Amino acid sequence: MTEPVVAERFEEREAGLKRELSVRLLGMIAIGQSIGTGLFLGSGISVQMAGPGVILSYVVGALITYLVMLALSEMTAAHPMAGSFGAYAEHYLGPWAGLVTRYTYSMAQIIAIGGQIVAAAIYCRYWLPATPSWIWIVGFSLLLLIVNVLNVGSFGESEYWFSLVKVLAICFLLVFGVVLFAGIGVRRQGLEAYTAYGGFFPHGISGVWAAVTMAVFSFYGLEAAAVGSGEARDPKTSVPRALRRIMVRLSLFYIGSMIILVGVVPWNQTGIHESPFVLVYQKIGIPGAADLMNLVVLTAALTSISANLYTASRIIFSLARSGQAPTLLGRLSSRGVPRNAVLISCAGLGVAALIYQLFADTAYVYLLGVSLFGAVFCWLMILATHVRFRNANTPYGSVAGIAILLGVLVTMAFLPAMRVAWLAGPSWLLLISTVYYFKSR
Repeated sequence: MTEPVVAERFEEREAGLKRELSVRLLGMIAIGQSIGTGLFLGSGISVQMAGPGVILSYVVGALITYLVMLALSEMTAAHPMAGSFGAYAEHYLGPWAGLVTRYTYSMAQIIAIGGQIVAAAIYCRYWLPATPSWIWIVGFSLLLLIVNVLNVGSFGESEYWFSLVKVLAICFLLVFGVVLFAGIGVRRQGLEAYTAYGGFFPHGISGVWAAVTMAVFSFYGLEAAAVGSGEARDPKTSVPRALRRIMVRLSLFYIGSMIILVGVVPWNQTGIHESPFVLVYQKIGIPGAADLMNLVVLTAALTSISANLYTASRIIFSLARSGQAPTLLGRLSSRGVPRNAVLISCAGLGVAALIYQLFADTAYVYLLGVSLFGAVFCWLMILATHVRFRNANTPYGSVAGIAILLGVLVTMAFLPAMRVAWLAGPSWLLLISTVYYFKSR
């Protein structure tokens, strides 16, 4: 069977989704999934790991992401479908690869939903520290579930406008940083924060490399544009264009934000209990700026959850349509939405509530570590699939990306906050592989 026929068969079995997403909406869905707690809250952990050297950590993270998105963009242009890289893995690497990749990605997304909800509760502490966290979790969950069961066009528009809020917030942060360092109308901010607290590399190069794990997770989510190819208008051109645009913009946002954050707030004053972005706005001294910024980062977390629900549900829908998940999950509503897949994706919220009660102060880091293993694994599978996709014309960028991501996985085993990923990740892969083995006999 020739490759075009196989691709056409994949598209036919995932038929029924409405193609209502433009380049504009695809880009903001990907940004909505990427710019969340990974930047606004997770950046505090990264800064603690590396100090000012976190700037280099995000440069390396941007390089890794570029290699993955370059590979994914090329494959998506050839095969635009909701199953995306999971379907590509099935075609180029075999049925096992397709099943494990899609189930692992869904697992990572669902757990990430729980991590983001916990982070949203942390942000709400800023205003109402006495309010029980479960109230925030339940309320936000119901709101986002309603958004995701609407038609995809309405979902895309809501993601666009809410994601625009956090994009503008980052832009304002960069502008205010320039104002502070230039001393325009305010007392000039010096450069001593870059070296005054143990130097630019207070934890050495090893600290910079350790922070790359967090940087990778911050970029994780851009692949949402490829998952959206099954509902995109003119996907062969719109999806690659959206991936290129958001890759450039997100790199500038992240690296620029790190330069401002560690230059304005001493790195040893950051952590997970309060977003470093809020600390910057407090230092600027604008009345109400801290409250406004906390609202922005809360919005960022919620839009990221919504985008996670979207991508997880589409991948689960793809699994069902390929016969690798219950048929019920492959059904569509009258509006072309895989409503049952959306509902099952919300399971991560219950897990989040349980873990939050057991490990309230470290729940975000715990969930982040579990989700990160799945993220790195899926990016590895994207690159491995791309190597087979190119066949004789070896993509050396993808080969280099595989080597770097393997290094990230090994590093996670030596980080206390990330070690839990190695306890959960391999066990998950073994479980799903065992199920596949007995099912395929």
